[in-house]
Amino acid sequence: MIMTRLLTPPSKEPMHHGPGLRKLILKGILTGFCLLCLTWVVRSQDPQFSQFYSNPLYLNPALTGTGTYPRIVANYRNQWPSSGNTFVTYNFSYDRYLLGMKGGIGFQTLYDREINGIINTVQSSFFYCYHVKVNDRLFFTSAIQAGFIMKQFNTANLIFPGMINQENGTISGFYPLPVESGEKIFPDFSFGMLGQQDNVYFGFALNHLTQPNQSIVEGDETGRLPMKITLHVGAKSREYQRSLFSKEVTFSPNLIYQQQGSFKQLNLGMYMTLNSLTLGAWYRNNLSVRPDAAIAMIGYSTNFFQLGYSFDYVLSDLSRYSMGSHELSLIFYISRNFHKRFFQNTLQIPNI
Repeated sequence: MIMTRLLTPPSKEPMHHGPGLRKLILKGILTGFCLLCLTWVVRSQDPQFSQFYSNPLYLNPALTGTGTYPRIVANYRNQWPSSGNTFVTYNFSYDRYLLGMKGGIGFQTLYDREINGIINTVQSSFFYCYHVKVNDRLFFTSAIQAGFIMKQFNTANLIFPGMINQENGTISGFYPLPVESGEKIFPDFSFGMLGQQDNVYFGFALNHLTQPNQSIVEGDETGRLPMKITLHVGAKSREYQRSLFSKEVTFSPNLIYQQQGSFKQLNLGMYMTLNSLTLGAWYRNNLSVRPDAAIAMIGYSTNFFQLGYSFDYVLSDLSRYSMGSHELSLIFYISRNFHKRFFQNTLQIPNI
């Protein structure tokens, strides 16, 4: 996936001998190599969000219906906007607790646009989460997620070295690609479990249980979407400040580990909440590779909505190319006149 970020839109203007022609040929070679990366989907990764708990169903299906009230969640992420080859992801979800079903239900749809539309992904899913209350201090949830994924590959504007005229640098011709079609649709299933003991919460999720084949290359049986494994744990502690304003501050340390194929990532974070304001800081490390990013977050919440913003500062050598990532989240809480029984199985998770 890192290599696909090198893609540059083709130029249709003729070029002459010299550095300009060499540059165009180099772009063509990189573009061709990028296409190979696109077809090697066995190495692909799911889109990532930095505001983990502002996108609860995406983090773990077992978070369905664990909010105090029904919630509508909208997320937007713009990764590497200054590079010219952006990765933009939109997410929308709804979930709520239903007393008659002894659990939560939810719906989520995601749209991911990679490299200015070279790859487009639409994912829609339904969720059901069963809640079990052991006692007043301990409860568990388990959930299933079922839906479909549609991938679209736009190869029309890709340039290969064989399409560049070595004499004058003009682009012409058509490069035959061994692909069945530019679109593929396949079912997708996930599972998750979650628990909370007092103010400590923990869980795991398994996404893409069937590891569906998403390759568009003819005869390719290796293009399977790897299963994604997520492990997370966190806690909340309260400290009463005896200051001039006597504010109550909440601290929440968190750890999230994710693995998909050979890709492994560890996220370490801390939140601080003071009344309606939440501040967060995360450190993200791609294991066996290098430190990836430092993430700063700020959120504001009321009884009816929650707004969050975060910025990823890249710590690796890609910082000169990526210039960071921006992310926004908005959560609306509805139907607030619920009976107190609806609040029995709510999680003490952070806001953003």
